[in-house]
Amino acid sequence: MQNVQNYIKENKQRYLDELLEFLRIPSVSADPSFTADVRKTAEFVAHSLTKAGADNVEICETAGHPIVYAEKMVNESAPTILVYGHYDVQPPDPIDLWESPPFEPIIKKTDKHPDGAIYARGSCDDKGQAYMHVKAFEAMVANDALTCNVKFMIEGEEEVGSKHLGIFCEENKEKLACDVVLISDTSIIANDVPSITTGLRGLAYVEVEVTGPNRDLHSGVYGGAVANPINILSKMIASLHDENNHITVDGFYDDVEVVSKEERKAMNEAPFDIHEYKDNLDIFQVRGEKGYTTLERTSIRPTLDVNGIWGGYIGEGAKTVLPSKATAKISMRLVPNQNSDQITEIFTKYFESIAPNSVKVKVTNMHGGEPAVTPTDTPEYKAAHKALETTFGKAPIPQRSGGSIPIVALFEKVLGVKTVLMGFGLDSDAIHSPNEHYGLFNFYKGIETIPYYHQYYAELKK
Repeated sequence: MQNVQNYIKENKQRYLDELLEFLRIPSVSADPSFTADVRKTAEFVAHSLTKAGADNVEICETAGHPIVYAEKMVNESAPTILVYGHYDVQPPDPIDLWESPPFEPIIKKTDKHPDGAIYARGSCDDKGQAYMHVKAFEAMVANDALTCNVKFMIEGEEEVGSKHLGIFCEENKEKLACDVVLISDTSIIANDVPSITTGLRGLAYVEVEVTGPNRDLHSGVYGGAVANPINILSKMIASLHDENNHITVDGFYDDVEVVSKEERKAMNEAPFDIHEYKDNLDIFQVRGEKGYTTLERTSIRPTLDVNGIWGGYIGEGAKTVLPSKATAKISMRLVPNQNSDQITEIFTKYFESIAPNSVKVKVTNMHGGEPAVTPTDTPEYKAAHKALETTFGKAPIPQRSGGSIPIVALFEKVLGVKTVLMGFGLDSDAIHSPNEHYGLFNFYKGIETIPYYHQYYAELKK
């Protein structure tokens, strides 16, 4: 293993240069105008895996963006790790809030990242973290130190709900057969407080549309006599939470997992500074469901949030219009025992039921995914624990995440295996936001840690 670590140190600058090249490609999967760039990114990933020493590298076509597959089978008796990641990124909007162009990566030093951080869309989510596995794999292959069989599946549709990944997995079960899925698309508590994500919330994502008159109207001629869809949509959305920030949708909490007092107590013993949290977000006060702490609200409790809302005239200057339509995008984060299809169904019925007769309502199911919990008593988890303890010099803390990675539940259902979430980002890295960044410390620490995971997993599976 020392040869692997020496190889990594000797090639750090090259690793960084390659990642910067990777980040310059605007692989925005949600916007059709970037389709050619998304494919170019898939080709970059395939080329990188080939150079790293992978075999059977393929760009697999889907009905959407392609999936890159590769493998290195070293021993039939060795365990097999399937590395999952995604090369697509969120749209960079709003562009004017970026301090530097989102696809022209730069490195800046900050209080959180004194060694420097890469500012670019996808730097943390998930290009930077996925590329750690490619470079760690390269180091192991170059030094004949690969102790596990390795398969890679890097997709281009995670940011739009992995629309075609389930079909791909169903059709390629034998190709993807493995003992564990390893993902780095999560975070640690801090650079001096390592952690492993043991739970993810699910997701139900919908778009709601409220329609009033059959065309935009003059607000002076018709105002006060005809329903205004923006006014009504705003009232409907406001009614989805009560005075305690409890979600009012009938049946929403029926299947929510009841977390024990002991687990809640342990969860709140994790390092967390509420003042630093507020300062980082530039807010005066936190807000959420009554009776729960901030750590609990962002991990073990379900949520309902408006992600976007629009209607009427939003251009420069004034236009006195009473709009025909108003639209909003709403996401609901789900916890264990909740089901995305069921939540979407009960939300739809409830939202339609609270609409006045003066408007028409349409609810469109965009995408969803199920919550997942990773057990901590398995060789798969223990290998991650030991690997992080080796490189950080202290034991990692198990922690549930507020985010969603729907494919974790998919892998368990289709491939019959659990997933280990060994990420190295920070919650403050502004993923999905302007000025997304990823620390050089975190990038290199991931590359350093991943080979130990392979080593310890092979040992624990004997």
